[in-house]
Amino acid sequence: MLLLASPALAQVTIHFHSFNGSVLFGRFPHTFVVFEGTLEATGERIDENFGFGAASVTAAASRGPARHVIYSEEARQVSRTNRHFSMPLTDAQYRTLRAEVETWRNQPSRYHELDRCNCIHFVARLAQLLGLRADVPHDLVRRPRTWLNQVVRLNPHVGGREFE
Repeated sequence: MLLLASPALAQVTIHFHSFNGSVLFGRFPHTFVVFEGTLEATGERIDENFGFGAASVTAAASRGPARHVIYSEEARQVSRTNRHFSMPLTDAQYRTLRAEVETWRNQPSRYHELDRCNCIHFVARLAQLLGLRADVPHDLVRRPRTWLNQVVRLNPHVGGREFE
């Protein structure tokens, strides 16, 4: 029996992730979002993820504005991260969030600034577009996992999970 995705059952979900960082692999702590599911209007399958960061990991990235990049994690890396919470999206919400991703991608070349415009600020903006409380206090600006734990506490209706 062949099962086809029914537009009436279609939906895209956004997942909010954090990564603890790895000294061995030269990765800083990070936060990003995953979109997966099917658009209701078209039946298009969605499976993508987006994070925001400095284009190169150098001392310049921590001393001031640096070139930025929107990038995607490999599927095996996503499976190793912390999924704090997920939310179903309408097609319109998905399009709004994807437009915001492109807005960040197309900012002037030196848009990343570690303490003012980093991965947390990017994910916070997406969360805010969904009506979530997602402020970025200065003491959490370099702590993606702890920040997402705070977002979970501020938005108990998302049914999220905190990670140690």
